Amino acid sequence: MNQPQQSYPVPFPSQVPDDVPLLRTEGLTRHFQIGGIFSKKNLHAVDGAELSIGRGEIVALAGESGSGKSTVARLLAKVYRPTAGEIWFDGKPLSQLRSRTDVLAYRSQAPMVFQDPFSSINPVYRISHGILRTLKLHRPELNAEQRTAEAERLLTVVGLTPADQYLQKFPYEMSGGQRQRIGFAQALASNPKLIIADEPVSMLDVSIRIGLLNLMTELRDRQGVSFLYITHDLASARYAADRLIVMYAGHIVEQGPIEEILAAPKHPYTQLLLATVPDPRAPLADLAGADKGEPPKVVDPRPGCRFRARCPVAVAQCATVTPELRLLGDRHQAACHVAVPGSAATSGSAVTSGAAFGATSGAASGATPGAGPGTPLTAPTRAIPTPRDPA
Repeated sequence: MNQPQQSYPVPFPSQVPDDVPLLRTEGLTRHFQIGGIFSKKNLHAVDGAELSIGRGEIVALAGESGSGKSTVARLLAKVYRPTAGEIWFDGKPLSQLRSRTDVLAYRSQAPMVFQDPFSSINPVYRISHGILRTLKLHRPELNAEQRTAEAERLLTVVGLTPADQYLQKFPYEMSGGQRQRIGFAQALASNPKLIIADEPVSMLDVSIRIGLLNLMTELRDRQGVSFLYITHDLASARYAADRLIVMYAGHIVEQGPIEEILAAPKHPYTQLLLATVPDPRAPLADLAGADKGEPPKVVDPRPGCRFRARCPVAVAQCATVTPELRLLGDRHQAACHVAVPGSAATSGSAVTSGAAFGATSGAASGATPGAGPGTPLTAPTRAIPTPRDPA
């Protein structure tokens, strides 16, 4: 006689006020001990991260390699434990999740899609294995027939049809883009509220990236799923995201509505990122001297701005005081001693290229290298290209 299956209790309130973010962090920190068992050195991968993700919102997390983006993703997915700080999901702190059942329930609400579609799926099993196993683990109220029907529905949602044929395929029979869609289908199998997508399109051909970006926006619009979209590509972030968070050397240096940041970036590092975006419509410029120096080694770092060695407008205060996020516009924050409120670009979708980074002469911009505190970081404008859907 079959025993009735018991559903896992959900440790999060079913009714949460709309003004409460789906996810937010307070002082989120992660350090890694390096140099051996007796070493006292610590790598500061993430320090004091304060971010939030609203319901039905796509938030892009951008920054260069080693900035701490993937560490943040693994902290939110509970792969790593925070060294300090707290993560709140649906109004409840994750530090209160003690039992395996509670942790499993949270992971069903915030699954992760990994960067490499060629290693994130077990090559030994058919495509159906991962989806059906997820359904059995996180939705035990479904019987075998219902799980198969739901798996076919999920593949249809992510654009893999005929679904019954794809379920019987092995990973080697599918392209990278199709495998990444399988990753999204497995994440959707648990009816999540948030999907953590760690550079999901970076290893795919340019011609198929737009399809996955469209898939994320469709899931947001149709099912209300929120996304943390980790990326290096500001053009794809602009195409898909509502807000942008910029990280550098373990710190969040700027965050706010993506169009506002791209039109008027406040932090010199954000300006540097935008200056390096290729634009075939912009005049040729020599950016060889735009980026000087190397990213800092964040092993037991001293107080101060971690971008100061590469910053063209650094002042004495930057070497001794670590800047904190300040509100410089409508929901627009930046951690910079020099940045001031006000527009750094003219209008529309123009973005700054940074006069201090060699794009134009200082006379054409409102900032000069070595400007003191209170000098606006202004620059001439150039358009940032937006990904186009290949017809």
